[in-house]
This record gives sequence, C-alpha cells and structure tokens, in this order.
Amino acid sequence: MKKYRILKKVCAIACLALGILIMPANRMKAQAAEVIATVQGSVMSGTTTDLLKLATKEGNMEIKLDSGTDASACKVLLPGSNIYVAVSHGSDGYLHAVRITSGVQTSAVTLDTSSNATVTGTISDKSQGDILVVKTPQGEMQIKLDTTTNLSGCSVLVADKTYSITCVRGSDAYMHATSISDASGGGLGSNSTASTTPASSLTPTPASPVTANTSTVTGTVNDKTKDDLLYLSTQAGEMQIVIDANTDSRNGLFLVPGRTLSVSVYRGSDAYMHAATIVGVKDGSVPAQVDTSSTSTVSGTIGSKSTENILYLSTPGGDMELKMDVVRSITGCKVLVAGRKVTVTCARGSDAYMHAVDIIGN
Repeated sequence: MKKYRILKKVCAIACLALGILIMPANRMKAQAAEVIATVQGSVMSGTTTDLLKLATKEGNMEIKLDSGTDASACKVLLPGSNIYVAVSHGSDGYLHAVRITSGVQTSAVTLDTSSNATVTGTISDKSQGDILVVKTPQGEMQIKLDTTTNLSGCSVLVADKTYSITCVRGSDAYMHATSISDASGGGLGSNSTASTTPASSLTPTPASPVTANTSTVTGTVNDKTKDDLLYLSTQAGEMQIVIDANTDSRNGLFLVPGRTLSVSVYRGSDAYMHAATIVGVKDGSVPAQVDTSSTSTVSGTIGSKSTENILYLSTPGGDMELKMDVVRSITGCKVLVAGRKVTVTCARGSDAYMHAVDIIGN
C-alpha cells in the first residue's frame, strides 16, 4: 500500500510537470485583467514606467505597470498627483494596474498658439500636480500641464525620465505643454534610458519669446546674485529678478557684483519679477582672428572682474584672461556669475590673447 501511494505521488508530479511544459507561454505570464479593487492615493517618489508607488490612507502600495495598463485617462504619474487605480492580482504576486484615472480639473487659460517652442529635458522630482519642473541644458523650466495636453507620444509621465515637450505661453504667464512625447521612444515596461538632446551650438537662447508687457530697469549687480536670481540695485531700491529658461541673456551673460545692466522685466504668476532680456555693456572692437584648429581646455572659477569682453578665470595653474569675442557655445548655464565653476575650451588669437570658444557650466 505504501508503494502504491508513492507511485500515485510520482504520477501526479509528472502530470503537473507535463502540464507546465505544454502550457501556452502566454498562460505562464503574470495576468492583470480582472479588477479586484480600485484604490485612491497620491503618487510617490521612486515611481517608474514599470512600477507605481502609491501612498494611500491604508498605507504605501507598489503596483506593477505593464503593456496591459490603460493609462489613457491619466498619464501623469508625478510625485503628489492624486489618482485612482483599478488593480488586479498578478500570478507574479504583485498587484497590477488595469486602469489609471484622475478627477483633477485645471482652470482654463488663453494660450498663444501663434508661436511655440520645443524643449528636451528631464522631469524633476520637484514637479507637483500640474506644474512640470523640467531640467534642460539651459536651466530649469516650469511648464504647466492642461487637460488638453497631447500625451499620445508617451506611455506615462514620470520623474527622472527625458521627454520632448512642445509648449506655448499662456495668459497666466506660464508656459503650457501642448504635446509631450518620449525622447527615447520607450514605453510601458521598457527599461531603455532616455538620452538628453544636445544643447544648441549657440550662446544661451531663450526657450520661448516673452509676450508679456515689460518695463526696463537699470542698475548694478548685487553680490547676493545667484544663477537663477538677480539682485539688482537700482535708484528705487533693490530688486529681485528671476532668471528662467525664457530669459534672453545673450547680451548680458556676466552677473558679477558692481556690473551695470539694463533688464527688461515682467511680473510672473509667482509674484516675482522675471527677466525677459538682460543687456550689459560690450565694446565694439573688431574680433581677432582665432585659430580654432588648435584648442586647449581649462577649468576654473569665474572671477568678479569678468565682463562681457573678458572672462577672468581662476585656475589651479593661475589666473587667466580670456577674451569673449568669438564664443560660439555656452551650455549648462543661462548666465555666468562670480564664483561659478566652468570648463572653457579656448584658442589663441592674432592679438596674442587667448579667446574663449566654448563654455560649459560645471
């Protein structure tokens, strides 16, 4: 009798193994079809295109995203976004998202569709709700999402992933995204890494022209100035002026203490004054002939005596004076402030000076 029971167990195991071998491949995959519950919560940091981390009243959840997930009604999975997720049990032990929806509505604003700009950048985890914080080679941008934003070019929108964003200016002074697509072409379940589009080969150009009414103020740069905030001492007092991706700084790159500038400003929706254009004083001398076939690269810190004409650079090997008349590209920074570390490609000119050719903010 004992041998008979052992023989039955062996036969059962053999039948189970045979069943697994002949089972169609798609039956062996984790299934995510039958909805068992709908949960509500806010998206947490760490969410990717494959895994949704959701904070709910009952606790934190991890929900798989796969090719069967319907995210057509809510593709924005940025930290803080409130969403509803219909979930099912998967055979891999995870909950799987069957459908993602959101009841968030945004107020209507008038969009200027006569001109648009396309930027490529990485979504920052500082993004909240309908405000995207996008890291671009020229600096950070704040771009609003609308219910009409076309997201057909991406599976879901998550932090730390690179996208191509077409945007226009709205009546609320924000740039608004009209369409967003994956910069890498990756989709749900894809582990591909997006690559950032190289910066323009010109000096920092504004992401989009400013259409708001502006006024011009003149003053000197205060030593509290930072990359993204200009402190300007004027006859009427000290002003704090935001420098953003739409600032045209091509004629006023150096924001060093004591430097005199003319700045066109407008009021933003954040109650700050924003710089539309920055203009410094540059001499009209004729550029020297520069031999760019033989260049050298140096790294150092911008000195406080720097002007639109000469970059004073403190390097481990000593101080350098680099003329600024033939600069062809500046990447990684919108403006140049004293104390900023940069890497400069330079070449010798016919005037015996070294001339800055390319500048990269470190």
